[in-house]
Amino acid sequence: MAVQGFEIPLHRALTEPILMGGAPRTVAIANGTLAAALGLGLQLWSAGAAVWLIGHAIAVFAARKDPAFMDVLARHIRHKGFLSC
Repeated sequence: MAVQGFEIPLHRALTEPILMGGAPRTVAIANGTLAAALGLGLQLWSAGAAVWLIGHAIAVFAARKDPAFMDVLARHIRHKGFLSC
């Protein structure tokens, strides 16, 4: 039962995660920075390209399954295993 005056339209962009090339924004930026550090800083061009390609592919695969996988992973790492054997 909807109460009059308590409904507002919500734009779709406010509810969807921010993705860059299919990967979460923070992961894409961190992955690109690491690849650039390898490629430009250490002059390991092929290693930097490989790190970027593999890292981005893994992030896109994980984002297709769950767009908020980084939040879930961070929460998983932060909590202790209370029920572990």
